[in-house]
Amino acid sequence: MSTTDLLAISPTAFVAWLKEQGIRRFHLVLDPASGRVNASHEQLQPLADFINADTRDFMGHEGLFFQVAAEHDTLQGAFVHRTCRGQAAGGVRYWSYETMADYLRDGMRLAKGMTRKNALAGLWWGGGKGVMAHNPTQDKTDPTLRQDIYRDYGHLLSDLRGCYVTAEDVGTHVVDMANVFATTRFTTCIPAELGGSGNPSAPTARGVVSGMEAALEFANLGTLAGKTIAVQGMGNVGAPLIGFLFERGVARVIAADINAGLAERLRADLAGRLQPDQELETRVVTVDNHDILAEECDIVAPCATGATLNPRTIPGLKARIVCGAANNQLEDATRDDEALFQAGIIYVPDFLTNRMGIVNCANEAYGYVNNDEFIERHLERDWEHSVYQTALRVLNASRSSGRPPARTAMDLADELSLQPHPVFGHRGVRIIESLVADRWFDQN
Repeated sequence: MSTTDLLAISPTAFVAWLKEQGIRRFHLVLDPASGRVNASHEQLQPLADFINADTRDFMGHEGLFFQVAAEHDTLQGAFVHRTCRGQAAGGVRYWSYETMADYLRDGMRLAKGMTRKNALAGLWWGGGKGVMAHNPTQDKTDPTLRQDIYRDYGHLLSDLRGCYVTAEDVGTHVVDMANVFATTRFTTCIPAELGGSGNPSAPTARGVVSGMEAALEFANLGTLAGKTIAVQGMGNVGAPLIGFLFERGVARVIAADINAGLAERLRADLAGRLQPDQELETRVVTVDNHDILAEECDIVAPCATGATLNPRTIPGLKARIVCGAANNQLEDATRDDEALFQAGIIYVPDFLTNRMGIVNCANEAYGYVNNDEFIERHLERDWEHSVYQTALRVLNASRSSGRPPARTAMDLADELSLQPHPVFGHRGVRIIESLVADRWFDQN
């Protein structure tokens, strides 16, 4: 099958093709000597060639590893970007993709974002992301199916020998993490009853609030009190974010989501908690409807999927500030960052503000204390590396240099991401080398 054919088909059709080829596992790994990505199987070199030609989402990713779930036709991937600071760390997403090109691009973009997020947060972890492509012929709410595929994913991580450590992400829940943990030790966001930190959504939302407050301070716009906020997404992070905003005196929140059940749940959770002068408006929209971004408001918060800020949506923005929890909000980091900057819109980079999920769970193995200073300092105003202070530093540097804030933050994060782990050095790439040498994909 040609490059075009492989990239244009759906992940489900790709799985069927893999089974015809007798391939269950494969990898696309960077050769440091040539700087090019090579496929484990000759038939899959077109995917590697696509990655080599990509200048938007590929940035020296060390290794991409894939398998078809043992009992269900689900494509599962582990995208490892950079492991200088430690093992690649980032959540596993369970999502729908129309084409293999969409799937690969999203995984690479998300992994790269985790490298930057972890580096800016001062964590000794590299960047990676898990992505499982939902098979539309299956009922993803079926608990037996979910148990099977998440346990299969755990087996994948065990066989990757720890070069990637997973966590919770969009489409994945705490019970799913328990199933991952059942078959691997290379995971965080483990349920509290199993010794983990549990759901990191609330800390993530608190970090976004800190980013908003920094942007308001930067723009001399006061506090959140009395402001109007538009929130795209009422899921794991969007819902607690809205609650925190009302606690800080926000006057009005307009929220949109594709899931009517989430809107109903949020309204029920907030019933009786709002002040007389506070208002919540919820909307249920189609997956391609981004009208919420064009609302008249002070701040717009993308908290759903990525790539919603692009040439189609940016011209319609009326908010002075964009600050949300969604990963990779910019469809094209260079183009769209510049467009927001030229429009006079203050953009707080997502990988700066949404760090608290990984901060909360990354170091679970070190145990817990009340009011943990290693977590709380990220949300305070006086620590130089807190969300608030880092956002102010990036925004001020952007204004001084005349360069957009996301580019400014990326440069800072990329520099930090190249620092080797103080104990283990660049161990992750050595693990990947051993996987290639041992033909891990044959051991299934």
